[in-house]
Amino acid sequence: MWMRHVVVAGLVMSLAAPVWAQSATRPTRQNPTGLVTLADVVRLALEQSPDLAAFDWGRRAAEARLVQAGRRPNPVASVTLDDVAGSGRAADTAGAVEPQLTIQLSQLVELGAKRAARQALAAGDETVAGLDYEAARLDVLSRVTAAFHHVLAGQEAVAQAAVGLALAQQVQQTAAARVAAGVVSPIEETRADVLVSSAQLETDRAQRTLDARRRQLSAHWGHASPVFERVAGDISVLPPLPSIEALSAALAGTPDLARWTAEVERRQAALSVARGAATPDLTVSAGYRRFTSLGSQALVVGVSVPIPFFDRNKDGIRAADAEIARARVEADAALLHLQSRLADAHRAFASAVDDATTLRTRVIPSAQSVFDAVREGYQLGRFGLMDVLDAQRTLAMANRDLLAALTDAHQAAVAVERLVGRPMIDIAR
Repeated sequence: MWMRHVVVAGLVMSLAAPVWAQSATRPTRQNPTGLVTLADVVRLALEQSPDLAAFDWGRRAAEARLVQAGRRPNPVASVTLDDVAGSGRAADTAGAVEPQLTIQLSQLVELGAKRAARQALAAGDETVAGLDYEAARLDVLSRVTAAFHHVLAGQEAVAQAAVGLALAQQVQQTAAARVAAGVVSPIEETRADVLVSSAQLETDRAQRTLDARRRQLSAHWGHASPVFERVAGDISVLPPLPSIEALSAALAGTPDLARWTAEVERRQAALSVARGAATPDLTVSAGYRRFTSLGSQALVVGVSVPIPFFDRNKDGIRAADAEIARARVEADAALLHLQSRLADAHRAFASAVDDATTLRTRVIPSAQSVFDAVREGYQLGRFGLMDVLDAQRTLAMANRDLLAALTDAHQAAVAVERLVGRPMIDIAR
């Protein structure tokens, strides 16, 4: 449907926009009034969703860790005063211990491409965090779209209940007139009164359900109390259904699968870090030494290196290698899981569309025709009140079934589009 297409197309263009400002100060959240569209609620949810804030800050943390991973180790400055106990002896006394002041600067020199491996691992973390953020945006989009269609269905349910109440009141008036004319027993007026009371209860119940769904929708943009009047849309308009093969092909470009590709690469970078840890680092030092009593001085240089006698990080390398194999297995499992969920959503959508089509083209027209004929015949005395009640109950049930089928179809469509990350109308072309 054109509205869904416009919304999602605009959404793809806005995926790069941050949810929160660079400052940690929370912005003022908007709460729309009047008539709102699907595009309105999607924009507000993406801009103001509390759920997205955590993912956005996590992405920024990953960016900072990438920069930090490229930092070199700090040099170490040291000052040492040796043989202080001998400083009180005369400088010319035989065997005197000469005090020494040493100022030294040491620098760790990383070997085994450790810095590059750290950067690659941090870059992998950043990529995974970015894909998690994109998946979170799709989750928010699907949830707010589902909530929007629930409100749309709730509005239609209230409208149907109002129509049912009006019909019940018409039957009540007809029954009262026939009782007043002495044509039927007063019991029929009582039955008609019960019908009106039941229709009023159904109207109140539908309104309470709608109020709850409105609150659920406004919570997606951070407000517990909605102030909008209505949502705009037509619950009967459904998107086209692509083939399951076309939908399965679209799975490859989703962040849910791209994340696992990035995760395998990240764990390969972690393996490089583990291998680099097996290579000892050098510590190079240079300094200045002064013999305080003699007034002489000397240059001091040195190199130190750990001896990998006990630990060569073999088990760390083995663990990192196993994590790569684990990620590949998890990626295969994720693909199968997504394909299974997609097949279920595709089947649910097709089934709901079939039900809605049958109800709309065959069941409801027949039920409406029967009800109109029975109601007219009741006014003429050809049918009893029970016939009218049965016909009205059948019509009301068919309308409720149609609304349920349309709601199920929209929810299944939301599930399909969340899995493939694109509107179905784009894939069906």
